[in-house]
Amino acid sequence: MRALTEPEIRASFVNCSKGEAKRLPVPRALAELRWADLDFLGWRDLGVPDRAYLVAVLDDAPVGITLRSPNVKRSLTRTNVCSVCITAHAGSGVSLLTAPRAGAAGREGNSVGTYLCADLACSLYVRGLRRSASVSRPDESLPLEEQIARTVANLEAFLRQVLA
Repeated sequence: MRALTEPEIRASFVNCSKGEAKRLPVPRALAELRWADLDFLGWRDLGVPDRAYLVAVLDDAPVGITLRSPNVKRSLTRTNVCSVCITAHAGSGVSLLTAPRAGAAGREGNSVGTYLCADLACSLYVRGLRRSASVSRPDESLPLEEQIARTVANLEAFLRQVLA
């Protein structure tokens, strides 16, 4: 992913108002991120734990979405799999994140959801730069480049649902 500036990030949001995009917290130290290792930029709102944000490049333009997670306690003994990067996590390591649809559909309350790594670090899990605390990532026969391409394709499919 190419490096993005704060104004680019704020301007990319498609499922919230311009005012909301102007007020949402953007990660600090954007210049220090290892952008080459990211397929998307994802972060949690530290002030509001059920809110998250994600920005990815879709059709050569950054697309940002706001996400919410339910306040549901997950079983610590259950293993769940991220729908984007196919990483398994125990307990609360995977969250159902929902995004209001863009445009009129979102204003009418329509949303779509997917299961994502709760820390939104899918790119790092795929590349082996971060490991799930209690569950090992399965060995895959796909080369790393194809695993990355699958992750990007899964995320793009979700983004297109938000935009539809």
